[in-house]
Amino acid sequence: MPAMSRRRFILSLALSALLAACGKAAKLPAIPRGASVLAFGDSVTFGTGAAEGEDWPTLLAAMTAWDIANAGIPGDTAAAGRTRIGPLLDEFRPALVIVELGGNDFIRRRSHNAVKEDLRSIVREARQAGVQVVLVAVPELSLLGAVAGRPSDAALYAELADEEGVPLVPDVFSSILARPELCADRIHPNARGYQAMAAGIHAALQSIGLAA
Repeated sequence: MPAMSRRRFILSLALSALLAACGKAAKLPAIPRGASVLAFGDSVTFGTGAAEGEDWPTLLAAMTAWDIANAGIPGDTAAAGRTRIGPLLDEFRPALVIVELGGNDFIRRRSHNAVKEDLRSIVREARQAGVQVVLVAVPELSLLGAVAGRPSDAALYAELADEEGVPLVPDVFSSILARPELCADRIHPNARGYQAMAAGIHAALQSIGLAA
């Protein structure tokens, strides 16, 4: 893809995320520059498929001037995440936690309800610690999505965001997986994909006031 086309795609993806979030959540207090932020997730947060420093938390840190700790662990699940969120909250004392988890649970064919309840536990533990939480929607495994080449977010993320009153970043991850040129494999972005992911998350955070 030519450089100009790549830039246009990343900008359009960011705009789509911004428009999707507009009107769905009240404006929240901005997270100041230099604040501690925790990116909590699996291999997609870790940055599998790209070189060191090309992961979306590192790129988002450059966009926001936040001090973002990358707490992504390849292979991690929402179930395992329940046990490790507490110590990380104590260690980093973040102002914001961005949660991207569930893909490995889907691969293991765990029920959506079980994944949802694990994520709910993570969200509630962070909020009880006085930390703002944002959910990043993860695509679900489906034959229709695979055939169409257009994965879609698992419905549980929008449901949980609505039930718990937390902001959601929808469609960003699934939009990247629909573009082979942005993917290292079927479930991981490549360097350009992580650029698009960081831009989409940033736009969504801007739309609700958390990021400048």
